[in-house]
Amino acid sequence: METIAIISKAIAIIAASWAIISGVGAWKREFIGKRKIELAEDVLASFFEVKDAIASIRNPFSYQGEGKTRKRGEGESPDESELLDRGFIVFERYEAYKEVFVRFNTLKYKFMASFGPESEDVFSETNKIMNRIFFSARQLATNYWQRQGKVPMEDEEFKKHLDDMHKFEGIFWDRMDEKDVIRQELQELQAKLDDLTKPCFEEPMKTYEIFTKPLFKKG
Repeated sequence: METIAIISKAIAIIAASWAIISGVGAWKREFIGKRKIELAEDVLASFFEVKDAIASIRNPFSYQGEGKTRKRGEGESPDESELLDRGFIVFERYEAYKEVFVRFNTLKYKFMASFGPESEDVFSETNKIMNRIFFSARQLATNYWQRQGKVPMEDEEFKKHLDDMHKFEGIFWDRMDEKDVIRQELQELQAKLDDLTKPCFEEPMKTYEIFTKPLFKKG
């Protein structure tokens, strides 16, 4: 009887110890999981803000006075100034949304630490999109719009000029439909971000459910 009592006591101690260890482990997992969910929510919300900001920056409708903060160059004609101001609109609008992009990029390294180095693509590709918008604005304002209808061109050269100009305009201006190239690229990045964060929002299966879940369905 004494031996049974000792064994029972040992089992009780082991069970209590296991309960404490399991509890601490569960609390730690829950804490880490909660932090990861919060980070995922922050990055998703920040990305949506960036999408909205880019849509506003590329809005094809301008308002009186937009682009006029650009510093004038010496010897600019009124026509040149008008075209350069038009291209400068995206830079001017970007300044109004700059904090949105800064906040998004400050989350990059935390997100990479939790979701893997491959998650950097979401941030780097988003920045590349903005850089392409800026590049298109410069090309249109300083080259294509300035030459349009003013520089004589052969048929082949003029066709290439138009094709390139339309390509840059497709990046510079929002078409405001599903065929817009920048909207499509941002949607692809959102899908990638959704895939990366999806496991955070799925309900984990509890240990006891693994053993109680039937292996085979009836019928």
